[in-house]
Amino acid sequence: MNPFDMWVNMTRLAVMAAEAQAVISMRMLGMAGIWSVSPRENSMMVNEKAQRFPEAMTAAARAVMRGGDPLAAAIKPLQRQTRANVLRLAKRGPQKVF
Repeated sequence: MNPFDMWVNMTRLAVMAAEAQAVISMRMLGMAGIWSVSPRENSMMVNEKAQRFPEAMTAAARAVMRGGDPLAAAIKPLQRQTRANVLRLAKRGPQKVF
């Protein structure tokens, strides 16, 4: 692994962390009735973790066996989920109060 690969991984982690924080914020606002979220959002946020973390661990293990970068492999399924969540929730927007 060269320094550029480490920089790319850290940048991906930083973007994923920012997206995750945005998702957490929108879901909390949804629980408060301020943001428009689907009624099944609470169960979705639990179920997605049960699906994505094993995927990430499997991808990392496969990368190690192939001599690749386990961090880069593990980031992909997690970042794909956070990106999908932030785009989906941002589309819904705030609740219409009027």
